[in-house]
Amino acid sequence: MKLAVFVVLPSLAGAAVLPDQIGPYRRTSTTTPALTDQAVWGELGLKESEVAVYQNGKAKFLATAYRLEDTTAALSAFDWRRAPGARPSPLAELAAETAQGVLVVHGNYLIDLEGYKPTATELSPVLDSLRDVNTTPLPVLPGFLPSQGLVPNSERYIIGPATLKKFDPGIPPSVAAFHLGAEAQLGVFHSPRGDLTLAVFNYPTNQIAIDKQGDFQKLTGAVVKRSGPLLAVILSPSDLDAAERLLALVRYEAQVTLHEATPTSPHAFGNMLVNVFILIGILLAFSTVAGLFVGGVRTFLLRRRAGPEEEPMILLHLEQR
Repeated sequence: MKLAVFVVLPSLAGAAVLPDQIGPYRRTSTTTPALTDQAVWGELGLKESEVAVYQNGKAKFLATAYRLEDTTAALSAFDWRRAPGARPSPLAELAAETAQGVLVVHGNYLIDLEGYKPTATELSPVLDSLRDVNTTPLPVLPGFLPSQGLVPNSERYIIGPATLKKFDPGIPPSVAAFHLGAEAQLGVFHSPRGDLTLAVFNYPTNQIAIDKQGDFQKLTGAVVKRSGPLLAVILSPSDLDAAERLLALVRYEAQVTLHEATPTSPHAFGNMLVNVFILIGILLAFSTVAGLFVGGVRTFLLRRRAGPEEEPMILLHLEQR
């Protein structure tokens, strides 16, 4: 007779991602969302996802949470899932709202609320309850995309072959060369003769961008500009003049972030002077104590070395010469 023993180990897979309550609404059911574009979600590093129904009396709404690889993946998912008519929301650094709900990025999480727009006070406990939050800074590449003529909510962040095929399929992955560390920010721009799709690729070094520029220029109808480690590409533009003007707006500028505030107010300057005088006093006190200590030790050692009879003094008798 064989005895089978089953051991159940704890797992986070069965743990709920979203909290039991959001504002006055309580969760009534939880399921796993049906996801299309599996290649894109895989490239974004989707770890887990959940859709929950929240209800307060007869009113209810849907909340969907996606835990992704990192903040860059969350940015890419945010650009992709944001509604065309959405407008910025003050709920977070990356947040958009429509008349029906809000879309919020928190670290490596994308939270989509359909049918309810919480206040910041109601949303804060929801974000605090999320586990394994990645807090790395967002990429700076979106800041190099021109704003003049940009179609609202047309931005797309590209991190690999799947997102490139989804958002700008005319560029082959072999030309983009993601294995070299490339990422891209895409946007659609209005022009008198038709919209233009601009993709700005960022490479780790200027030399890599120089080497890849020739590959992009070989693409049929491609107009390419390099600025530092950035390569700006427009494929088959309907208006060459508008394309040239748009490419001219892409300029690379190194960004330096200072984390220490400099004293600018009179009070700060006065505090700095007080601290300088305090430091001078400490150094003077230390020098005095150190001098007394060295002098005392030297005197003590000389007395110990002296015998019962002092050595005779040597006289030169210079007056007799």
